[in-house]
Amino acid sequence: MSENAALPGIVVTGASGRMGQMLIRTIVQSDAARLAGAVERDGHEWIGGDLGRAMGGAENGVIVSADAGAVFEDAQAVIDFTAPAATVAFAPLAARAGAAHVIGTTGLSEDDIAALERAAQGGVIVRAGNMSLGVNLLVQLTRQVAAALDADFDIEVVEAHHRHKVDAPSGTALMLGEAAADGRGVALRDVSDRGRDGITGARRRGDIGFSAIRGGDVVGEHDVIFAADGERIVLRHLATDRAIFARGALKAALWAQGRPKGAYDMLDVLGLKPRP
Repeated sequence: MSENAALPGIVVTGASGRMGQMLIRTIVQSDAARLAGAVERDGHEWIGGDLGRAMGGAENGVIVSADAGAVFEDAQAVIDFTAPAATVAFAPLAARAGAAHVIGTTGLSEDDIAALERAAQGGVIVRAGNMSLGVNLLVQLTRQVAAALDADFDIEVVEAHHRHKVDAPSGTALMLGEAAADGRGVALRDVSDRGRDGITGARRRGDIGFSAIRGGDVVGEHDVIFAADGERIVLRHLATDRAIFARGALKAALWAQGRPKGAYDMLDVLGLKPRP
């Protein structure tokens, strides 16, 4: 067995996408993991071809497959930044294969999340709307500031992403909203304000508002604004390189090795989980 073959094998789903290709490059460049496979949807032009050649480089011997279940069998982890329906379908396959399922997919519904929680009973799932260290620190700060301030401070989460992003608010914005709601001891679903158009009336005390900006090639920008009469507090994170998400996902995949079955997030991975 070669030294590389002894490293944890990682499969990337959605291999042709921007995040998929970034993840692949990050794994290939790592000395802590190896690329064990690549998955694309059935009928995609990359299916059956060499991954390295499909990405515009030299052949690397990894054949792109649509048979996720078979590819997962040879892996210790699956990194998945795809679409909700695909992620939900991948989860039991990864659990059956004994591969940790690291999920960066956003736009998940409550039913999707419930399905993933069921899958986590049989395997290890690490799911986060954002896998960067900076954003997860921002989540913690948001929770702490919200806990320290009362409802005299209105909370707004403002996010900006590239023109191709299909979901809004972003997964990161929702993470931040959940943290703010948690800090105040309320459920986000009861205080979330996502739509303002026309004559909407005055803002309701205690609501957490969301605004989404889409344009250009913005990687990701998130502000949490606490606004009261006479003062504002603004917490901000700017992402300028998609590689930060790939590095975080790889860190999560390596952290997940040997963990008990269950659902985890990046706060677990980074040791930032609030104490009960």
